[in-house]
Amino acid sequence: DLAVDEHRTIEHTAIALGQAFHKALGNKLGVERYGFCLPMDDCQAQVSIDFGGRNWLVWDAEFNREMIGKMPTEMFMHFFKSFSDGAKANLNIQATGQNEHHKIEAIFKAFAKAIKMAIKRDPDKLFLPSTKGVL
Repeated sequence: DLAVDEHRTIEHTAIALGQAFHKALGNKLGVERYGFCLPMDDCQAQVSIDFGGRNWLVWDAEFNREMIGKMPTEMFMHFFKSFSDGAKANLNIQATGQNEHHKIEAIFKAFAKAIKMAIKRDPDKLFLPSTKGVL
């Protein structure tokens, strides 16, 4: 795919990653379900995630450069939308700041922290984190 362009590689990687999380979480018993956070120098990123079974992306991050390294900045939103679709997760991403590299770095680090928080299992809470009893 890279011989053609980066679009499909980025999209398929994110979908596969999302599907892997969806499968790994299984019945979701005992998971925290939600997560968020992160400052990075001049930038701040907030990533909220909900592995509740519904895919959705809210994206509030603007980039003034077309590329960061060899990655088109337009693909960042597409990566996270593809992950959301694959994981059946709700993602809300906001980022502010001046340095474009720091901004996307903060987003990816906040994303990792949000996932870590959301998938943490509490052995004292082996029930579904849902008032409806279904996820």
